[in-house]
Order: sequence, then C-alpha cells, then structure tokens
Amino acid sequence: MYMSTDEIRRAFLKFFESKGHQIVESSSLVPADDPTLLFTNAGMNQFKDCFLGIEKRSYTRATTAQRCVRAGGKHNDLENVGFTARHHTFFEMLGNFSFGDYFKDDAIAYAWEFLTDVLKLPQEKLLVTVYETDDEAFDIWNKKIGIPEDRIIRIGDKKGGKAYESDNFWQMGDTGPCGPCSEIFYDHGEEIWGGRPGTPEEDGDRFIEIWNNVFMQFNRHADGTMEPLPKPSVDTGMGIERISAIMQGVHSNYEIDVFQKLIKATAEVIGYDDLSNQSLRVVADHIRSCAFLIVDGVMPSNEGRGYVLRRIIRRAVRHGNKLGAQGAFFYKLVGVLADVMGTAGEELKKQQELVEKVLRIEEENFGRTLERGMTILTEALDNLDGKVLDGETVFKLYDTYGFPADLTNDVAREREFSIDEEGFEKAMEAQRQRAREAGQFGTDYNEAIKVDTQTEFCGYTGTEGEGAVDAMFVEGEETDSLSAGDKAIVILDETPFYAESGGQCGDTGVLKTASGLFKVSDTQKLGNAFAHYGVLEEGVLAKGDKVHAQVDADRRIASALNHSATHLMHEALRLVLGEHVVQKGSLVKAEGLRFDFSHLEAVKPEELREVERIVNKQIRINHEIETNIMDIESAKAKGAMALFGEKYDDQVRVLSMGDFSTELCGGIHAKHTGDIGLFKILSEGGIAAGIRRIEAVTGEAALDAVEAQANQFEEKLSEAAARSKSLEKEIQQLKDKLASQESANLANNVKEIAGVKVLVSQLNGAENKALRGMVDELKNQLGSGIIMLGNVAEGNKVGLIAGVTKDLIGKVKAGELVNMVAQQVGGKGGGRPDMAQAGGSDPAALPEALKSVDSWLAERL
Repeated sequence: MYMSTDEIRRAFLKFFESKGHQIVESSSLVPADDPTLLFTNAGMNQFKDCFLGIEKRSYTRATTAQRCVRAGGKHNDLENVGFTARHHTFFEMLGNFSFGDYFKDDAIAYAWEFLTDVLKLPQEKLLVTVYETDDEAFDIWNKKIGIPEDRIIRIGDKKGGKAYESDNFWQMGDTGPCGPCSEIFYDHGEEIWGGRPGTPEEDGDRFIEIWNNVFMQFNRHADGTMEPLPKPSVDTGMGIERISAIMQGVHSNYEIDVFQKLIKATAEVIGYDDLSNQSLRVVADHIRSCAFLIVDGVMPSNEGRGYVLRRIIRRAVRHGNKLGAQGAFFYKLVGVLADVMGTAGEELKKQQELVEKVLRIEEENFGRTLERGMTILTEALDNLDGKVLDGETVFKLYDTYGFPADLTNDVAREREFSIDEEGFEKAMEAQRQRAREAGQFGTDYNEAIKVDTQTEFCGYTGTEGEGAVDAMFVEGEETDSLSAGDKAIVILDETPFYAESGGQCGDTGVLKTASGLFKVSDTQKLGNAFAHYGVLEEGVLAKGDKVHAQVDADRRIASALNHSATHLMHEALRLVLGEHVVQKGSLVKAEGLRFDFSHLEAVKPEELREVERIVNKQIRINHEIETNIMDIESAKAKGAMALFGEKYDDQVRVLSMGDFSTELCGGIHAKHTGDIGLFKILSEGGIAAGIRRIEAVTGEAALDAVEAQANQFEEKLSEAAARSKSLEKEIQQLKDKLASQESANLANNVKEIAGVKVLVSQLNGAENKALRGMVDELKNQLGSGIIMLGNVAEGNKVGLIAGVTKDLIGKVKAGELVNMVAQQVGGKGGGRPDMAQAGGSDPAALPEALKSVDSWLAERL
C-alpha cells in the first residue's frame, strides 16, 4: 500500500491521538534550556525533563513528528551523507511517549497495531530484538502478539564491554533513567545482502531497523547500582524516511517521494541530467538541515551551531560546483522543500524569504572563501619541501575553508604531490573527540533537584498572597527547616511570585511568617514548581509553615510595562521590516527590555523612528490588554503568534492588544497599553549573523532617556556654537592675514598723477567685507595717496571702495570718487571724505569704470 511521507506522518499522529496521546508539535532544532546538546537529535529531547521527573505536564501520553539534525556533537553523520542509503543530516523521528502511564504491554501492542493494521505491513516481513535478559518483553512479543520465537532475537552486552553496554539497552547518560529496548526490523528480502541482527552480517542492508521502543525502567547511580524507577516510562522512535521507503516500495531513503522531488529540482537548477549522481543526493539532504536550522534561529558563523550550519552549506555548494553549477543555486531549492515537506513545512513557508536570503549570501561569500583557500593551497605546494603535503595543512583547508581532503588531493596530484592522509585523519579524529566530549550530558541525574510539587500561580491579579512551604533546599539538599542567614530555595504550594519564563525575569520580594522573613532575590521554575531563591534574614522557617508572600510591586509593574511594550514592538517591526522578522530571544526586566529578532541588515534610523512612532501610537490609543485561555488550535485560528520551538500546554493564554497584537504569552502585562506611557529605543545592533538586538525603555525610564537625550543635544549644540564661534574667529583672522598679503601685492601697482600716489585696481572673488581692511592697510603703506578698488564677489555682486588720506581730502573726496565709479556699474554710493563704499550690479562695466578714474583725478589734482 503506497503512502506519501506526509500521509504517513499524519496517519502516525492520528493513530496515537486515538490512543489518548497529546499531539505535541516538533520542538526547535536548538534544544531549549539544554546546553548538553548541540542540536535536537531525538524525539525525546523536548521531554527530557519529564523523564527526569523535573517537569510535569497536563498529559502523560504524547506523540510527535520531531525534526532532528545529526551533523555535529556526539552524533555526526555528515561524512556519510549522500553515500549510504540511510544517512542524513536532517531526519524526522515519529515517536510516542509515556510519562509513568503505560509500559511494555501497551507500547509493544501500539507499535504492532500501527505497523500491521494501519500500514498493512506483512507480519512475516517483521522481526524484533529484545535485551538478552528482558524476558518480560520477549513474552509479550511471543505470547501476546504471537511472533514466533525464531523471529525474536535476544541481544546481549558487547563482548569485553561493561554490563548493560548493548544495542538493546538505552541510557540517557552515565547516570539517570535507562532501560532495555526492543527494536523492530523490516526484511527487505533475500536479494539484498545482509544478516539478521546479532550476526556478523548485521551491518548489511537486508534487515533494517524501523522502530525502537525504549523502556525506561531503572535509575542508574554513579556506582552502577540499578534502582527500579517508581514510574517506568516509554520513549519510542521511528524514522519517517525509513518507513516511507518501505511504504513506497523502494530500498534507499533517497528514492522516497521527498528526496526524489528535491533531487530532480536540484538537477534542474544546476542543469545536470544524471539523476543517479551522489552529489545530487548530498545537496537534496543538506537543503533540509540548512533550511530548518535557519528557521529555528541558527545563522552561519565561525563557532558552535552556526559553524556546523556553515559547514553543511559549504558541503552542499561544493557538490553543486562538482556538477557544474554556475553562480548561487542552493537557495533556489527552499521553495521546493517547503512544498514537499507538507504539514511539516508550514513554518518554513512563513520564513522562506529569510532562509533564501541567508543561503544566497552565504553561498556568495563561500565563492570568495574558496578563492582564498585555493591561494593558500597553491602557496603551500609552492613552498613544499618534498612531495607530501602535511596533514595539518590538509585539515586546516578542510576545517577553515571547507576543502574536503579529496579536493586537496586532486589539486596536489595534478602537480605530482600527495597528501599525508594519516596525519589528516589524526587531526580529524581529534576534532571528533572534542565534538563527542561537547555532546555528553554534564549533570548527574541523581544530583538534580527533583520537585514533585506543582505550584499554583496566583500573581496575575495581584502582588500578594498566602501559601504554604512545600519544600526547601540548601545547596541542593532538601531540608525541613531554615535558620537566619541560610541561602536557600523555598517551594510554595501557591505564590504570587512570577517565575522567570518567556524572557520575563522572575519576581523579587519577601516571604513573611510570624517568626521569620525570607528575602526573595529571584524566582525560577523547577518543573511545575516555583522556586523562590533567597536568604532567610530573620527568624526560622520550616516545612509546612504558612507564609505571606509579597512581591516587590514597583519592580513588577515596571517589568509588566516593558513586557507589553515588547509585544507592541514585535508587531511594529514586522510591519516596518517585513514578516520575516521573528523573535529570537528577549529579556524583560524592570530596568528595560531587550529584544532579539531575525533580520539580515542593520535597521535604518528612519525605520527605527517609524517603529517608535507605531508603538507610541498604539500606547496612545490605550487598548485594553485582554487575556483569554483557550486550546492551542483555537489560539492559532484566532491569529495568535506563537514563538516557534517554544513548549506550550494544551491550554494557553492568548494576549490581545486591540486588533494590533495577538500572541501566546504567559507573562505579566499592563492592563491597558496607555499604562506604558512612553516607548523609547536606546540602541540597535547585530549580535550574530542575521540576528539583530534592540534595547528600549518605557514609562519613567523612557522619559529619563528623552530628557538625557535632550540634555545631550543641548550640550552638543552649545559645543557646536562655541566651536562655530571659534572657527569664525579663526577664519576672520585668516581673512585679515590674506587681505594684508593682498594689500602688499597691490602696493606694487601704485602710480603717480600730478605728483600724488594713486592705486586703482580690480579684485575678483574677495569678500566685500574685507575691502575696508585692505584700504586701511594700503593707506598706511602709502602714507599719502588715493585708493580706488573694485571687486566682483560671489553672485556677480560688484563692491567698490575709495580711500583718501587726510592730507588730500581738500582736493578729492572719497564719496565723490566712489559715486562716480558706481554710477557706471549700475549703482550708487557715498560716504566720508576719507573712506566711502558703494555697490553695483553690472560687473562687465567695472574694468572701463576703473579706467575713468585716472582722468577724473587728473582734473582735480
């Protein structure tokens, strides 16, 4: 019975929903609050705290279709991808989970029913494995399900290994939940080479594992002791690509519908005809991991998750180039991927534009990096002492510039060199070891604080409440009483204190009893319990005591205003920059807010001003901030924006601010947007490739920011005015100096008329204001004489000035002289007998007008 991959996915979830399981959306590929994992690599990752007993949810049965990536850390399939039938960087794991609900009987029965009744797989094609000593699972398969003994294979511990080191014994880490598992295999037929599980030929492709049922039965202690768990649980996983191959009658995962469409699209984009080429499979696989990593907030970089993403992109591009790709091609596959993923591609469709842009930029940058790598390789070969290129250089080219060893070897071989393959493998193994160490769980399960209490939160309506002490911890150890000075964690059955979540900081305040005072410095979640961190400052506190819990109200209100402003800003950013903007992190505290979001370039100043304007407009509208509790599907139907990858219960809080903003949020908010008062952005900048950060403030802090900004403006204005005045003074001094120099030059043109020194000259481009200083300087130089200067300044304005020393004003008046010239250039003027100025509008007439001065003076002298 043929089924598409999307049909299988939907059938699996529907089946387990019919068995009372809550359908839980795939979590982000970036594990939430789990530094021990590079990427989500199994369906159980998002339920880890449920299995550890730290977290309790509203359901005890769950089912998922979880996106996974194995391309770094402990699980790294990258080098095999494209060259085997079933290795991938990205895959989907179908799973069903029980948290202390059903156990082996139901888990095995559900798996068998789905495979044989829903998918209609032939029973004779299936065989199973169990842990060697797990007689319980063996009997369920044999006596209840009816599988013959010869198709149930017991798998023991590995030879020479420790106890419980078996392919059929699962453990979360060196300590903590663990237990036997039962795997289901499909027989692809005698024509495929390979042996049954447990035989020397088990690595062949005939018998393929399709489903693993893990029975979390024990708690393993550091000394190796296996303690039975009080609530055994179930964790299962079935790779959708493997079961799709079976349902679609093909042997290789790369032959299923999803990959065939991607391979054909890749061939079309590149312009390559041979669809069997393995490089097409590499590209088809890598576009899945790259696209969904970007959707979940990972951006190419030189470290951590971003570095792994960059390596995968470069590996895909290299294989495309091997097939003759010209220019950027990889990003063109995103739209095809979004379509072929069906129901699992909805979030990718929303962020398609962003994903395409990130991939295109990275691919173009890699083109330049490739050139630099070739330069380094060429230089290394040119300077090589001998005929073998050392392994460290080969590894550097691979690790830094994305050159695979075979590419380096090809280039070297063309020049009759070889590479040190052993040295390269040694460097590679060192890197793999670092990756494995980075991927280990770092916490002893038995040292983690496990709290069975579920705290009821009563803080949405007020900042005070009554509660009873359910548990207390000092340095991780539970205690029944506290004395003054003890630093501790206090768990209440009911509290108005908000525990840090959704980016909003935990509340501070005090817990009071008749005989004690506990000062709360922070509030965090421990599973479903609210943990009050602080110090007992007075008296004593005992388990069971009734306390009056009092939150720091001013701090709470300030945080609430900032949180509400964050929602408004999120929507404003999407309106101004585009719907590709997605929240990638936030921090809301009393002092201000911080908001990280996806955007590939710096936000322009005018865009930031527009965001501020929109937010403040919504504040002035004074929307009522409404909260409604509804199921997740109804919330989405209402248009509520969910943060992709966040964990949500089946009942969620939908926060609405008029028709402007609707989001899922469990945080504390203002009652009306008008309560925010004022919103002010302080800064915007990049924190990673494709991730920007805005810091802002509201209320009084925003007023303080505006006032500080105004004060800075005034200070800068005063500084600018003082600077301008100083520059003007310097300019005038320079002008005076230039005028003095010009006067000295003009003195060389003095002539005599009737024994009187006369200077008549035309200037061009001098400032008319500077003419008076020049005349004074010339009169001093001449001692006795007559001066007539004409100037054509900017804008073709004519400036005239006449100067007569006092001993000659009885014969010649400066005012009469300047007026005579002015009339000839379209103006008039006058002044004192010794100094007179005038203007004119006809610069072309100035030369002739100045020539008339000599005859005019001759008549009077």
